Amino acid sequence: MTHAHRPAGIHLLIDFHGIDPALLTVSADIDALLRAGAEAAGARILHSHFHSFGEAMGVTGVVLLAESHISVHTWPEYGFAAADIFMCGDAQPQLALQVIELALKPTSRVVQTIERGVATPVGLSIIDKPSAVVPAQ
Repeated sequence: MTHAHRPAGIHLLIDFHGIDPALLTVSADIDALLRAGAEAAGARILHSHFHSFGEAMGVTGVVLLAESHISVHTWPEYGFAAADIFMCGDAQPQLALQVIELALKPTSRVVQTIERGVATPVGLSIIDKPSAVVPAQ
């Protein structure tokens, strides 16, 4: 992978499938989980905001970082969560992904990795096995 300059950041788009619905309904728990992921990645948390759509319903929220953000939308009725982890600088989004994945225990997931801010994108890297998560170097 050759670029004229270092990417501005790494953006992970994740679809988690087969999650216990009980793990996807409490906004305070999801907030704490995403904050733990941000801390593991070496990111600095600025603010978070989460919204619950009601008892046993989904949650949507974002943790705003100095290095960008982590967001999530959950559908407990499908055992599904969509997450977005975008980090710049020295923060390592793959480490946030590991923390989130270990807590949610999905049966499967799809990750799209996008290098942001490069003049010529290399493309998407899709990983579909939880065990394939590799920390950034």
